[in-house]
Amino acid sequence: MALVKVLGSAPSPYVNRVQIALNLKSVNYEFLQEQFGSKSELLLKSNPVHKRIPVLIHGEKSICESLIIVQYIDEVWIDGPSILPSDPYDRATARFWAAYFDDKWLPTIVVLRDAVGEEAKAAALEKVIEGLVPLEDAFTKCSKGKDFFGGDTIGYLDIAFGSFLRWISAIEVMANVKLFDEIKTPKLFGWAKMFGSNAAVKDVIPKTELLVEQIKKFAARANAQ
Repeated sequence: MALVKVLGSAPSPYVNRVQIALNLKSVNYEFLQEQFGSKSELLLKSNPVHKRIPVLIHGEKSICESLIIVQYIDEVWIDGPSILPSDPYDRATARFWAAYFDDKWLPTIVVLRDAVGEEAKAAALEKVIEGLVPLEDAFTKCSKGKDFFGGDTIGYLDIAFGSFLRWISAIEVMANVKLFDEIKTPKLFGWAKMFGSNAAVKDVIPKTELLVEQIKKFAARANAQ
């Protein structure tokens, strides 16, 4: 099998998506750390269109964009557990909710992170919690009573959503709010614990404390400009 490399930065949840998928498939890979604020020649060569991480290099082929890479991994390494559902409708549903997470819900988290003042924070928090309700319902439908969105094992939507869990925890700390609640979102609350403790995940996603420091650094850089 051709050599597998991942271009990325360890704290990036988009990069973590790729790492988790490779771990689930028991694929050995070389991790090439990209430095924040700079782009290596290999990155520019491997992803000339977007010029960003992550990039999966499989032999002589480069694959870009985190969820596209996850789909590629699932299709190439067929011996491991399936990441995308086998049923076409279930597969389309997983892709739909992954897009909802990236395009609709994540932006509300960013607004909450950057909110200044109690009124702005309260308005942002309301949007974030409002957006969690459909995800709680999606978990019920997708998991079919099992531990993960993917059923018995971690699947596509688990990876898409779960790679951001520690970043969400860091924002909870910074904004002094609680997003995952045993009463309001009990299924997501239980799922988050199961996902974070999984062997394919726990050594990949960064510690909350590290990410809190990252957010503080980003804020300091933004304020200095």
